[in-house]
Amino acid sequence: MSPTPTDLASSVEPAHAGAPASRTVQPSVAGQPLSSDALLAGRTAVTIEHLGERYVLRATRSGKLILTK
Repeated sequence: MSPTPTDLASSVEPAHAGAPASRTVQPSVAGQPLSSDALLAGRTAVTIEHLGERYVLRATRSGKLILTK
């Protein structure tokens, strides 16, 4: 059974530094998009760890997404 967007959103690290990750994100099935609403889960930013590096994904007031290292 594939994880739902809600399952994935709850496993993303909080946007503030030093917060522990709740669990590991399961890879999504190729071709199935993950909604930004599910990923952000009501927040304006989330921290994403990828290959040992941390990135911040932010939603702007104009509805754009910005990914920074």
